[in-house]
Amino acid sequence: MTITVTIPEASQQFSQLMGQVLLGEEIIICENGIAVATITPSKKKRQPRLAGQDKGKIFIAPDFNAPLPDEILAEFLG
Repeated sequence: MTITVTIPEASQQFSQLMGQVLLGEEIIICENGIAVATITPSKKKRQPRLAGQDKGKIFIAPDFNAPLPDEILAEFLG
């Protein structure tokens, strides 16, 4: 959700608006109906991926790379 406020409203409600940003909301500050600033939440730092962290969670069929049956292949090739 996006919240739009005027400059005086943003000044008066700054703490409340920052609370909304912390909850993931975007704030647009307008002057005379024109957006002059946008306050958005910072992107969260991603944890580095660890090799093997999903081991055992994914199943790949033994025939995964086998050729498709002719009737299915015909559907793809039209």
